[in-house]
Amino acid sequence: MNDTLLSSRLEDNILTLTLNCPERRNSLSEAMIEALHEAFVEAGDDGDVRAIILAARGHVFCAGHDLKEMTAARQNEDRGRAYYSKIMDKCARMMMAMVNCPKPVIARIEGIATAAGCQLVATCDLAVASADSKFSTPGVHIGLFCSTPMVALSRNISRKHAMEMLLLGEMITAEKAAQIGLVNRVCPSGEAEAEALKIAKIIAGKSQVTVKFGKEAFYSQIDMNLADAYAHTCDVMVQNMLANDAIEGINAFIEKRKPVWTS
Repeated sequence: MNDTLLSSRLEDNILTLTLNCPERRNSLSEAMIEALHEAFVEAGDDGDVRAIILAARGHVFCAGHDLKEMTAARQNEDRGRAYYSKIMDKCARMMMAMVNCPKPVIARIEGIATAAGCQLVATCDLAVASADSKFSTPGVHIGLFCSTPMVALSRNISRKHAMEMLLLGEMITAEKAAQIGLVNRVCPSGEAEAEALKIAKIIAGKSQVTVKFGKEAFYSQIDMNLADAYAHTCDVMVQNMLANDAIEGINAFIEKRKPVWTS
C-alpha cells in the first residue's frame, strides 16, 4: 500500500484508512485508487481487522477523480480513450473490492465529498458525517455526467433524490444527506471521529463470521427479485445456523450469559 497517499492505523481490531493527499483534495488519482483497492483486499484477509473506518486529511474528504491527470491523457494518440477506460475500470473494481470486503467499512466525513468522492461515501456500508460536511455530484456543471457515481448513489437513496443530485449538481448539507439516506449519522463538528469509532467498536465486538455472512448476503440479495432473494437468504441462514458462533450465541441467549465468539 502507498503509505504516502493512504495512511493506515490498526487499533483494537479497527483499521483506520486515511486519504492522505489534502494538497490534491484527496482526489482519486490512479495511484490512490490502487492504494485503496490493495488496502481493502488486505483488510479482508487480515484476521485482526474487524471493522474499517475510511477517513481523510484536510477539509475535503475526496473531490473525485483527478481531472488534471485525466486531462493529460488527452494528449495520447487516441485522445485518452484507452486511459479513460482503464481508470474507470480500476475505480469500479476498487469500489467493488470495498463491497466485497467481508469487514464493514464506515466512512468518516469531515468536509466535502464530490463526484467519485460522493461515490466513495455511498459505497461504504455506513457513513458518519460532521455537521459542516457537504456532498454533491457536480459533473453536469462541466459536461461530464457523474455516471459511475450514479451506480452507488442510486443504490443508496431514492431515484428522485439521486436524479436531483445528478441533474442539478448542487451541494447538499450533511443534514440533507442523512434525510435522504446517504449518511447514517450527523455529528457536531469535531465529533465524527468519536462517533465512527463508537460504531466500529460495536461491530468489532460481534462475531466476525456472522458479520461476514450478513454483509455478503445483503449485497447479494439487494438486486434480486423477491423470490430469488428469499431463496438465497434462506440458504445463508441455514449455513449461518450451522456455524459455531451461531450455536454459541443462541446457547448464550437461552442461558442468559454473554457469548464467547470463536471468530
